[in-house]
Amino acid sequence: MLSVSALSGAAFAQDNPMVGGAAMFADKNIVENAVNSADHTTLVAAVQAAGLVETLSGEGPFTVLAPVNAAFDALPEGTVETLLKPENKEMLSTILACHVIPAKALSTDIVGMVEADGGEHVVDTVGGCKLTLKAADGKVTVTDENGTVANVTIPDVIQSNGVIHVIDAVLTPKSAM
Repeated sequence: MLSVSALSGAAFAQDNPMVGGAAMFADKNIVENAVNSADHTTLVAAVQAAGLVETLSGEGPFTVLAPVNAAFDALPEGTVETLLKPENKEMLSTILACHVIPAKALSTDIVGMVEADGGEHVVDTVGGCKLTLKAADGKVTVTDENGTVANVTIPDVIQSNGVIHVIDAVLTPKSAM
């Protein structure tokens, strides 16, 4: 039995793209996979500081728009350090929750919703943000309430409790920044 589960784990990894130099396993949850990505160390630290590990390890389903380290680095100097302070836990939680859609939405689902809505589709996030999804030329973009546009750089990283889409910008609620 052990060899069968080991083989199925390898098959799951082959179905998923590599993220941050690491295999992503469809039989592991969002947090279990994210901690292995060298491109998501800032996101993982933020999720830990915000106390969201248990939530994102839960049943879901979740669609997580996962900003890479470079997206956090592009924020104004000192922003990440300030958000990681214990006294800013609530704001950090809100910002992170704006990256979580309470459903499993693969890129094909997103493209279908965008096309059905005439070119853009607005979704509500766990954090109460409204994100505008667009699809053109095989690419999906996400625009937050402040006009920040994030490109989906790696879509459809399947998780046991949802899906991750890697993005190149940090999304924020209208009141945060």
